[in-house]
Amino acid sequence: MEGTTAASFLLLFFVLLHSHNPGVLVHGGVAPPRGPLVIHYYNHTCRYAEEFVKHQVTLAWNADPSITAALLRLLYTDCFVSGCDASILLDGEESEKKAPQNTGLKGFDVIDRIKRVLEARCPGVVSCADILNLAARDAVALAGAPKYPVFTGRRDGMHSTARSVDLPPASITWNGALAYFKSRGLNFLDLGTLLGAHSLGITHCVHIRDRLYNFNGTRRPDPTMSNSTLKQLRKQCPQKIKPGQPDPTVFLNLHSGKNYTFENYYYSQALHRQAVLGIDQKLTSTMDGVRISQEFADEFEDLRRTFALSMSRMGNIGVLTGNQGEIRKNCRFTNV
Repeated sequence: MEGTTAASFLLLFFVLLHSHNPGVLVHGGVAPPRGPLVIHYYNHTCRYAEEFVKHQVTLAWNADPSITAALLRLLYTDCFVSGCDASILLDGEESEKKAPQNTGLKGFDVIDRIKRVLEARCPGVVSCADILNLAARDAVALAGAPKYPVFTGRRDGMHSTARSVDLPPASITWNGALAYFKSRGLNFLDLGTLLGAHSLGITHCVHIRDRLYNFNGTRRPDPTMSNSTLKQLRKQCPQKIKPGQPDPTVFLNLHSGKNYTFENYYYSQALHRQAVLGIDQKLTSTMDGVRISQEFADEFEDLRRTFALSMSRMGNIGVLTGNQGEIRKNCRFTNV
């Protein structure tokens, strides 16, 4: 293919090697996920639904670019727990929102605004699950990722419980993270690619303090972290904070995190032992991870295309269609 580099051939090799659906990567696009989801599902029932979503996301992003990271995290926490059914959006004393792993989730107000707009124009038509997937897509496009096609037709789940939330901690082992992804029908390349979303996120110091001061109970820092990164993060994350004082945050992208842009510097950080989260550094603990990191660090367009593929695959986890679930009138509550 014209313009294809040696790195692109390497990427294709990894896709074919690790994917459950060989041949899904195509030059410049993504093949559709399996299942009943289709492109432009709402063309006949709510013609401008995707444009309405895009407009509201653009307004939110212009006001605060961090909405991209918020919506990506929201989509991840939804899809990986009970499937992409918008159960994370439901309110309730024991809902998924109340799980400790979901502390600090944001972006609900943006989804609420989009839903109000769509209900005013096409009542009872567009699901909250599709809204969340479309909104995340538009937000990452504004941040510099490709605007990949979102296959729509999802319906909304009717149950949400905190005890169902099994999202892994940032300290999970690489094999544990890979097993978790495989349990959702994703693979090694999906894991390495979707971790790249950390290029525009933040984390609280509580999630990395062990790496800085007491790695695995050794009372020493994580030996896989470079000395310069250790010094920088220790300045931002003191070993102890005063009672009542908020836990500080740090950007996961030490290069340009404050810009909230989608870029490939995340992979350069990992290759130079500068990753912030333990799971990010563990990406380079295997030869396959090193090769993927090197390729994405060198070839941004390869990352963009593969990110589009992995986002599409993630959005197909456990979807409800047909007569399953419902189309909520309000994303925070079921209809009955």
